Amino acid sequence: MLGIFPRVLNLIVRKPMPDNGRSFFDSNVIIYSLSRTGDKSIRAKDLVQTGGIISVQVLNEVANISARKLSKTWPEINTALELIRSFCQVVPLTVKTHDTGRYIAERYKLSVYDAMIVAAAFLADCDILYSEDMQNGMLINNKLTIVNPFQTAAIS
Repeated sequence: MLGIFPRVLNLIVRKPMPDNGRSFFDSNVIIYSLSRTGDKSIRAKDLVQTGGIISVQVLNEVANISARKLSKTWPEINTALELIRSFCQVVPLTVKTHDTGRYIAERYKLSVYDAMIVAAAFLADCDILYSEDMQNGMLINNKLTIVNPFQTAAIS
């Protein structure tokens, strides 16, 4: 699945458009953007090329999935992570992210890890969080909308 070099190098060569500060990508979107084939790969690549924001947690999850599930080597993983950081703005995990995430987990009944992704997107002042794993269309604090980019309605 993770054909890191061809896909990521293609993203870099095309130079992403400047980030509008409005879109946040969950780790699953980043993973799909790095894969070689499939409709999800194409859709994820199209989104990521427009620029966006990720958190350190997304980088950690991509590294973990790449190592454990996709059996990539550390040199491959390190290269992919460096390239991801070159086209996405990375926001840190902070105590404020943690506190906001706990509030979101309780209020919206999300897992702690999903809530931390949502909190990072919310604190980065994003309007859209692209994720395959959370409820499509969920509105967080009347500001942040979770969008599954792989559902037919999201693609249109």
